[in-house]
Amino acid sequence: MWLLLAIALGLLFVQRTLATGLAGVAVLLGWWQGSIALSGVLILIAGGMLARGHALLGDRPRWQAASEALLVLLCAGLFLHLLPGFTNLKVVDSVAVGPQSAPASLWFNLDKAMVPFLLAAMLPGVLARTPARPVGRRRWLLLALSVPALLLLAVALGGLRLEPHLPAWLPQFVLANLFFVSLAEEALFRGWLQSRLQACCGGWGGLLLASLLFGLAHLAGGPLLVAFAALAGVIYGLAWWWSGRLWVATLFHFSLNLIHLLCFTWPVWRPA
Repeated sequence: MWLLLAIALGLLFVQRTLATGLAGVAVLLGWWQGSIALSGVLILIAGGMLARGHALLGDRPRWQAASEALLVLLCAGLFLHLLPGFTNLKVVDSVAVGPQSAPASLWFNLDKAMVPFLLAAMLPGVLARTPARPVGRRRWLLLALSVPALLLLAVALGGLRLEPHLPAWLPQFVLANLFFVSLAEEALFRGWLQSRLQACCGGWGGLLLASLLFGLAHLAGGPLLVAFAALAGVIYGLAWWWSGRLWVATLFHFSLNLIHLLCFTWPVWRPA
């Protein structure tokens, strides 16, 4: 089921109809396997109806705005694991990847993985839009270098330490983090939120505000994580703004997380 769901998420960028169909099959398999209850299925159906209603209400802007607000609230509930009917799979249970790393768990999140499907059904521009302006290779190179630079800044500030390791559960991490974490977060915070904020607050204003809200979404990890996530949000936001392609922002997001896991204490440094 999980591999099928990951394939469906990847296909969103090239064939949305096929991707949606495969996602439906994955949900049915999840229901059969006990990963989603009937209440969860009904929540997803309601989300699909809201997305469809948004498209049909083009001549009624107030009702269209209301349907969008309801769908985004539903997606936020899925994102934060607040809605009933979903039993997410814990793949790794409180394992420390190294002597300096704090124990961490790894989940396959079915509810969070549904967010890109619902947002893309409502607004296809969540996945791709016209780039703001052409950007040269030098800026892209600097943006790519900012990924390890941000992690080294976290080391300098005392949040991380250099600690290379190759965990046995790396394949599960790649599957979960690329499709069920990075893509889901980018769809919500860049594809929808940043696009909406840039439309009303301007390019830089929308980018910075979306990045700040992305940082605040990590408030449970403390002020250092909030600052780190907000700066990471600027990197991902620039990738989205410059390319107009959500998969580019998603790859930047995943690359930072992967380098973090392989080269630094994960998820944070645990002082002896």
